[in-house]
Amino acid sequence: MSKEAIQYFLDLGINLLQGYGLTETSPVLAGENDKYKKLGSVGFPLPGIDIKIDKPNSEGIGEIVAKGPTIMLGYVDNVDATNEVLKDGWFYTGDLGYIDKDDFLFITGRKKDVIVLKNGKNIFPEEIEILINKLPYVSECMVYGKPQLDGDYKISAKIVYNLQVMQEMFKDVSKEEYSHIIWEDIKTKVNSLIPKYKYIKEIIVTDIPLIKTTTQKVKRHEELKLILGNA
Repeated sequence: MSKEAIQYFLDLGINLLQGYGLTETSPVLAGENDKYKKLGSVGFPLPGIDIKIDKPNSEGIGEIVAKGPTIMLGYVDNVDATNEVLKDGWFYTGDLGYIDKDDFLFITGRKKDVIVLKNGKNIFPEEIEILINKLPYVSECMVYGKPQLDGDYKISAKIVYNLQVMQEMFKDVSKEEYSHIIWEDIKTKVNSLIPKYKYIKEIIVTDIPLIKTTTQKVKRHEELKLILGNA
């Protein structure tokens, strides 16, 4: 959850605590409690669980790996998949994160979703999506890297707006002008907050919801196929 969303619940008097885990980990690996919590973190490892960051970059971000008695033994009848995630007793979660100086764990995104630019810079779509989702008319969005002929990626975003909110905010504006309005906000309210190499350089604007799983997670791979197929 974004820090702003957490703070909103706290301001209402709701003591919101975050945790983290996967089905393969039974399922909780880490969590906050009433005494030890930090805005935006998922807390500390549970008793008996070891967590470390594999191959951290210059910002300390790397893949979260865990070891402990709650970790699964493997995927049934799938040795290859098991060997991909279980190595020397450690479970490789596929999630990226970092551990701060106070040993709190923070999640930054999924390893498979990271956009690696030609210059070696890593871009985590989720952190930019949080900024886009703060725009009052945005229902949801997806940040992705659009492949370029030189082997690099153009940072792009598909933005789904709430038609009712747009109509209320911009009463005398036609639907065809929404793209221009949103693009101006991206430049002034999103790109202005991030390093230049992370700038969004292209957007797709629509009021059609993104493709999702039954648990309402965006199917990034399918969305990207749809986007590139229509490019």
